[in-house]
Amino acid sequence: MAEKKKLSIIVFSGDYDKAFAAFTIASGAAALDYEVNLFFTFFGLNIIKKRRGRWPLGKGFRARFFGFLLGGRNVLPLSRLNFAGLSPILLGNLAKKRKVAGVDELIDASIKLGVNFYACETAGVILGLEKKDFIPEVQKIIGIASFLKLQEGGATLFI
Repeated sequence: MAEKKKLSIIVFSGDYDKAFAAFTIASGAAALDYEVNLFFTFFGLNIIKKRRGRWPLGKGFRARFFGFLLGGRNVLPLSRLNFAGLSPILLGNLAKKRKVAGVDELIDASIKLGVNFYACETAGVILGLEKKDFIPEVQKIIGIASFLKLQEGGATLFI
């Protein structure tokens, strides 16, 4: 019996278009029976926060202020041509009009297909975030050594 194929994605960016790409790849690979591990770090943590808008999450004034500026999934900017937050709305509307899944639908599909979600311990400490700040599908907060063990023997992408 062949070993299950494995794909791990480091989600470093908190940009809407990059989240779209990460979850398109993750859900597609999971649908093809890959073991898929998503490791969210730094700005990528915005995608998996429970609070989806701007909210002062974190420990201490500076972390809360920074958390407010970064926001959550509902305020992810485009990596280019963001136009003060208008472009992600336009892009989302275009996807919906053309019957293409948006980021929320891709995240839901990834969850249903058994994609594994992990948050970066180091980034969480720096930003003052804890497991309670993330969606329940985040299995663990792990460090880089644990992630490297998870991704061993598979392909790894950095988005």
